[in-house]
Amino acid sequence: MQNIAHPDMIYRNLGRSGLKISAVGFGNWLTNNNPETEAETLKIMQYAFDNGVNFFDTAEVYGAGVCETVWGNIFKKVNWPRKDYVLSTKIYWNGGSGPNDRGLCRKHIFESIKASLKRLQHEYVDVVFCHRFDTETPV
Repeated sequence: MQNIAHPDMIYRNLGRSGLKISAVGFGNWLTNNNPETEAETLKIMQYAFDNGVNFFDTAEVYGAGVCETVWGNIFKKVNWPRKDYVLSTKIYWNGGSGPNDRGLCRKHIFESIKASLKRLQHEYVDVVFCHRFDTETPV
């Protein structure tokens, strides 16, 4: 079942963007590269989607990128229409030790998004959140 306009789900605007997201979203922080975990995550994500959840949120740092990789595999398997879900990720940390491997400098933002898209096996994400404030990069 791929009923994104589930009658029991409430959809709200994300800020002033006009983007409508489900009042309940799905996020996955604790993920490892275990096939059993991936299979269980797939079941839970499908259940959420079938019940009107259209907002899926992850981050580059979750499992050192493994969460995004697992989700990429799952999105490929479920083959939901891309227009029917909102995918977000968060950036700040990525685990590297270089001077631009963390924070919100322009270079790190571009590199992080590029790496996230590769792991997620997507052409774009709908929302990129700053995972935390960066005292070294002016807003």
